[in-house]
Formats: sequence, structure tokens, C-alpha cells
Amino acid sequence: MIDLSRLQSTSTVEDEWAYPLADANRSGLLQVDHDPDHRLYWEEYGDPAGEPVMFLHGGPGGACAPAMARFFDPTRYRIILFDQRGCGKSEPTVATDGPDIALTRNTTDDLVDDIRKLRHALGITGKMHVFGGSWGSTLALIYAIRHPDDVATLILRGIFLGEREDLLYMYQGNAATYAAQPFALTEPGSYVTYPDEWKAFVETIAEPDRADMMAAYKAIFDMVPQNDADRARQLKAALAWSVWEGTISNMIPKESDPGKFGEANFALCFAQIEAHFFANELFVAPRYIVDNVGRIANIPTHIVHGRFDQVCPLTQASRLIDAMAANGATPESFVITNAGHSAMEAQTVLALTAIMDGLPPID
Repeated sequence: MIDLSRLQSTSTVEDEWAYPLADANRSGLLQVDHDPDHRLYWEEYGDPAGEPVMFLHGGPGGACAPAMARFFDPTRYRIILFDQRGCGKSEPTVATDGPDIALTRNTTDDLVDDIRKLRHALGITGKMHVFGGSWGSTLALIYAIRHPDDVATLILRGIFLGEREDLLYMYQGNAATYAAQPFALTEPGSYVTYPDEWKAFVETIAEPDRADMMAAYKAIFDMVPQNDADRARQLKAALAWSVWEGTISNMIPKESDPGKFGEANFALCFAQIEAHFFANELFVAPRYIVDNVGRIANIPTHIVHGRFDQVCPLTQASRLIDAMAANGATPESFVITNAGHSAMEAQTVLALTAIMDGLPPID
């Protein structure tokens, strides 16, 4: 039984973790492709004989961190974290090896296949829990649609459907008219709540190019640097993209501390992988998830979404749930937290942990 009574708590996230930060039991690099030789970095936590949980990080390009294993009871679960292609400790990475190499054979189909390869390499032969947030929720849903027999339960946070309107809300907003009317509410968007942070994101792009912000950023990322000035321009753009998302992920932004989003290597991977996927419509057909959600009708699904999420607004969860209901796949639970997008805000930590603690065992 899932106990959500502690969601009334007003304490900080550090007070809410039920399980301690721990070292991985083991880790490794799994070769999943050739030309280029993509190798996934993975870590395993918890009980090696426990119920397997496949953790899918956000972004795409966000990478994993040990704290992500703290949602799960280590005496019950076998927790698998891994860095998707091109980022984190996987090889090659965009930051180290460049986009021409690290973004080759880096599509949604490739990432879905990688999950299967990793599960087989780690000897997971039965069903597993699949846990994903933001882009991780997208990938989890696509994986479950294509491989429903592998999935015991879906646990999804910060639903991201990845449609064009979802991307425009976050990255386009009023950018086209910003120079003349920086505070005008000409279009819907995240900028409404974060005007100072939006200024830094918009002004990285020259005024004539602001009619399509994602294309303008991608043009900078696609440029072949000829000198230090070109490389500095690319890094500045990557940091602007990364810090914009990292800052607005929290309902209350962390003043002057963007964390990993402000680190050069992380930003170069994160921004360029996201721009690559977004320019290609996530490498899936429009409405792919909502049109195929009937395939997961028999998979128990739990959804947690922050009411104040400005990276993936709550309407995305509403659209998914409507599509699920129309296909006989009503979620087992749907929790709206008083939080933003980040998985690390207190109420979201409480909700996700409570769901994992209350899941029935895998048969």
C-alpha cells in the first residue's frame, strides 16, 4: 500500500531521504555499438538479488548520479543506473570527443535498444520496474510500448511528451519579440515565471535569429570551431542552454549556484544532445506515445508531477492520463506535488519513495 501522508511535510529535501547515499556494488562499461564504439557506463546499487529497477535519467544527456539510487529501499531493490549515449561516464561523450562522433548513432531507437542490451548483459531475464523522469519518462514509455513484457511497473516523474508545443513553451516563448517588448506576454512560456533567467538565455542569441531559438542554438553547436573564439562561443551557448533548464527546474531557483548545469563538460553534453534530439523531433513520430499508449494498458503505472513544473508543465501529464484512460490504462496513482520539475525537491522525493516502498512485489 502506498502511504502518501507525509506529503504534508514542509521540511527540506535533506530531511526527507529515507535511504542513505551509498557506494555502488559494482560498475562497468558495456559496449553496445560500433562505429563509433558506444560504451555505456553503468552502476548497480542495493540487493544484487533484489527486484530490478532500471533508472532512466533525463535530458536527453543529463547523466546519472549516486543520489538517484536513494529513492529505493536497498534491502529490496537491485537498482541499475546508467549514462545514456554521449554523456556522463559513457564513451564517447560530446564534450570530450565532439558531436560528430558522440551524436552518431545516437537516437531514441538506439537508446531503447541499449536498455535491452544492458538488461541482458546484467542477467535480468524477467520483468523489471522502469523508473524515469522528464526525458526519462519519455524513454520509459517508449520502451514499455515496444517491450511491454519486460516491464512490471512504470514509475514516471515530470512527464515529457516532447511534442513541438512542449518545446516551444520552454525554449521559444516571447523570444521573437523580446528586443522590443522584453516583458510582454506575447506567447505562453516558462519565461513568464523566470524573466531574469530568460534574459540570459535569449540574449545569447543575436536578435535576427530569435524567431527560432532552438535552431539558432543548434547552428552554434553545429559550427566547426576554427579558433578559440569559436570554441568560447559554443561553450557560452551550451552553458546558457544548460543553466536555463537547470535553474527553472526548481520551483525556487538556487541563487547563483547552477550546480552541474554550470559545469563546462556537463553543459556541452547536455545542451548539444538535447538540441540534437529536439531538432529531430526526438526521432519518433508525432504523438507516438499518446497514439500507442494502449500497449501499456496492462502495466501498472504511477505518475508524479510537480504542480509548478515549468520545464514540463503539468498539462503534459494531463494529456498522457487522458490518452491512457481512453485506452483502459488509468494510472494506479497520480500524485501532484507542491514542487517544480526537479526530482530532488522535498515533496517529489517523498512521493517517489512512498510509491517505491508501496509497490507489490514482482510476481
